[in-house]
Amino acid sequence: MQNPSRHLGHLSAALLIALVALPGHAADYSGPAPAGDPLGAARTQIAAKNWPAAIAELKNVNDTGSADWNNLMGYSLRKSATPDHAGAEKFYDAALRIDPAHRGALEYSGELYLVTGNLPKAEARLAALDKVCRLPCEEYTELKKSVARYKANGNKVVAQ
Repeated sequence: MQNPSRHLGHLSAALLIALVALPGHAADYSGPAPAGDPLGAARTQIAAKNWPAAIAELKNVNDTGSADWNNLMGYSLRKSATPDHAGAEKFYDAALRIDPAHRGALEYSGELYLVTGNLPKAEARLAALDKVCRLPCEEYTELKKSVARYKANGNKVVAQ
């Protein structure tokens, strides 16, 4: 008779790999929104870089108790033609109060802090991501690159 725990180990590893491979829905995720996602219309507008429409969609949903909603609102305000940095920070902070390990809010608020010249806060967000990400994660990698570019450019944001 085979050892059932041996199969469970393989199953656990396969499940872990499948979970890690699932697409995250960061604000800049450009794939299709999952069916039934209440934020799907806003995500579609964000993918199209239509910031006013994204903000309008988010206001229609008005799910202020959702970390994802707050993160998307902060991202949309930050990326708008006329960025609202204070508003973006307010929504990122709300997302992190709801979910202190929200990788998107940690990454994007770190990028916001670079844009506003607050390197210590950006580095604090990077350190928080380092603790949250068990395996290398895209949010940590992206913010780490942004911080490195910022420092290499004399503590100025480098347009991408």
